[in-house]
Amino acid sequence: MVAKWFDLSGRVAVVTGASKGLGRSIAVALASAGSDIVAVSRTRADLEIVAEEIRAIGRRALVVAADMVEEQAVERMVRETIDHFGCIDILVNNAGIEGQGAVIEMDAERWDRVMRVNLRGPMLCTKHVGPHMIARKRGKVINVASVLATSAARYMSPYLASKAALVQLTRATALEWIHDNIQVNALCPGYFLTAMNQEFFASDAGPKFIEKLPSKRLGDPKEIEGAAVFLASDATSYMTGTTLYVDGGHSLR
Repeated sequence: MVAKWFDLSGRVAVVTGASKGLGRSIAVALASAGSDIVAVSRTRADLEIVAEEIRAIGRRALVVAADMVEEQAVERMVRETIDHFGCIDILVNNAGIEGQGAVIEMDAERWDRVMRVNLRGPMLCTKHVGPHMIARKRGKVINVASVLATSAARYMSPYLASKAALVQLTRATALEWIHDNIQVNALCPGYFLTAMNQEFFASDAGPKFIEKLPSKRLGDPKEIEGAAVFLASDATSYMTGTTLYVDGGHSLR
């Protein structure tokens, strides 16, 4: 009886940044729960590998190579998805980049790039997927933010600011769509080992940083899967505008 709450059979999920890291894990997890997947990123070759993994599970996969900071590309992605699958039930705004540097030395173009990818991209996807969900009076939006959306770290102001703003975008959209049976929530991962950070964690500073974490270890990307399926499922029909932390206790500090 409980399992039916997490069954995503017959649903279509768009996952941005699906070619690697947490995005790949989330896409495969949603497929394992029954959803067909639209895998989106800028790199088609990497997406095709993910798509084959999804098809091996027995689910359908559509690959869309596009840059989500460009509005025309987002519109094309949504149009291709609707033409191929007929609907969008789940949107996972996962595409993101890191951003570092002291404020007094900040390169303005670098700041703008982080904001475009981490905030403008999710806004554009939400803007153009939203009308289809509103018309059907159902949908799930998962914005992948970060534990650093609500905690501070030195020399990471662009990343922190973008993820904090993404949480607020989540809350605002949840309130706007609360009467349309669309749940909008933020997923806030802690430190997971991915291609984005593996160089740092392989350096001399990496083990020292890990030792300071409450759990004294990094998360495995597979450990994000259950939370993603939960937020995409009927189990969260009365849960919207919230932030779900999967961070090994990092937010407790």
